[in-house]
Amino acid sequence: MTLIDGKHISEQIIGEIAREVDALARAGRRPPHLVAVLVGHDGASEGYVAAKMRACARCGFRSTTLRLEDDVTQQQLLDTVARLNADDTVDGFIVQLPLPPHIDEQLIIEAIDYRKDVDGFHPVNVGRVALGLPGFVAATPQGIITLMERYGIATAGRRCVVVGRSNIVGKPVASLLMRKAQPGNCTVTICHSATPHLEQFTRQADILITAVGQPGLVTAGMVRPGVAVFDVGITRVPSSSTPSGWHLLGDVDFDSVAPLCSFITPIPGGVGPMTIASLMQNTLRAYQNQ
Repeated sequence: MTLIDGKHISEQIIGEIAREVDALARAGRRPPHLVAVLVGHDGASEGYVAAKMRACARCGFRSTTLRLEDDVTQQQLLDTVARLNADDTVDGFIVQLPLPPHIDEQLIIEAIDYRKDVDGFHPVNVGRVALGLPGFVAATPQGIITLMERYGIATAGRRCVVVGRSNIVGKPVASLLMRKAQPGNCTVTICHSATPHLEQFTRQADILITAVGQPGLVTAGMVRPGVAVFDVGITRVPSSSTPSGWHLLGDVDFDSVAPLCSFITPIPGGVGPMTIASLMQNTLRAYQNQ
């Protein structure tokens, strides 16, 4: 069994980007600029944005966080998006999700200029990726694909089962693995909350990707020996044995499943770090496209 070290691979990618940005600086060019729009004071969102800004600093990017109160109107947020769309000094930007319930998230996503949509959520980018055309790939699916590449995981002709049909992970990673490329050329099955007898599908998988946020959903009896597992479903659960009072669990019962795997991502330190590294890659690409 090989434990996939997403933290190590993400460090490699950030180092590669930093060298490119350093070369740009030596050539007298400005650095890429990423803006994060943070609405309200959700602790998890603040932590995610702070981590993204730290990654920007390590890459040599310019970064800006725009903070809006949670009572901001939908129109005010749309106006902010329009200003960022028009700002030639901004190469890419993200609107950190989730947004307050009075704001239509999809409306905000569609208002972003798809050429600056480094989250890869805009319908134009989603559609281009689905068609096999150039576009920004959502960061978590791109991180999974990068791990497959760097660990040399064969995908052509393999059976891949994706548990979860979200627009952020499940659907885009399925599209990527169906494409005529490496990694890709998989036979892909998508399962979800309405799939009966989930184990009948997961036991067929050569590659299993889970992204549903149900701790311990996948157990040893649900996988075949030699499977490669990518666990995206991170959930905080209370714990009396940690200083924070909680710990992280994935969708996969790691202790029972890992001995059966050829490859497996841990929680934490697996797919998670790759999400930020992929966002940095998208930002550099948006800069190069300007």
